[in-house]
Amino acid sequence: MEERRDELQTKKKDKETKYSIIVPTYNERLNIALIVYLIFKHLRDVDFEVIVVDDGSPDGTQDIVKQLQQVYGEDRILLRARPRKLGLGTAYYHGLKHATGDFVVIMDADLSHHPKYLPSFIRYKIELLYYFLITPLPLPTPTHLARLNIRFVCLFHLCLILAKLTRKQKETGANIVTGTRYVKNGGVHGWNLMRKLTSRGANVLAQTLLWPGVSDLTGSFRLYERSVLEDLVTSCVSKGYVFQMEMIVRATRKGYQVEEVPITFVDRVFGSSKLGGSEIVEYLKGLVYLLFTT
Repeated sequence: MEERRDELQTKKKDKETKYSIIVPTYNERLNIALIVYLIFKHLRDVDFEVIVVDDGSPDGTQDIVKQLQQVYGEDRILLRARPRKLGLGTAYYHGLKHATGDFVVIMDADLSHHPKYLPSFIRYKIELLYYFLITPLPLPTPTHLARLNIRFVCLFHLCLILAKLTRKQKETGANIVTGTRYVKNGGVHGWNLMRKLTSRGANVLAQTLLWPGVSDLTGSFRLYERSVLEDLVTSCVSKGYVFQMEMIVRATRKGYQVEEVPITFVDRVFGSSKLGGSEIVEYLKGLVYLLFTT
């Protein structure tokens, strides 16, 4: 009886608190319907909105989002499009301007950050949920779904690990809780050796030059207090992948409490990575900039 009462109180609190989920997209037509469906599937007792910030995707991502608005409502699915690619940092800032939630979650649209973990972020408890694909919207072909099933086998065990994010925040009162791939029990799945070396090398170089006190500077699966996110976004000047690094570096310089939990990052299901040579050059430029300005 007491456990039931606690559960009802938790659900009531969830409904009283609103969450804004910001999802930046570029060429995510094959992923966006699935990510939105899963968000609604796993947050049934939570008041939330999904803010899709699309940077002029030529593959028809915005058309899919408009179909999702017809199904779930324009008050739950907000499309805040921009004319072209303007950077990840400005995408978060653009989404934040339209957010009405008390808390903000930032996540990728490529299923590297699976929505099944969101109840653990929000309700401070582990919920192991099996995935069944039932949706009124047209979804990927059977071939794509077969690939999804393989990915979900790898993703399923992450629920236990990523549930620690919110528990960590509750236990420590941290302003930011971020997942890290570079401590014990952390790691990556689906990357080739070159991608692993590039990511690891970028973090080691940043650790050596900036001493941020955080092991994984380029990860983007994070939980923020809204006021903290607003402060950091307006303080950062970087775009693209270096934006994640600047956010954490400036957070530590400002005295915000940052806590880490180990995670296993799973590579995207559909589409190709947007990390290329130009992004690596920008990362190095941003590293030098932060070295002399923070």
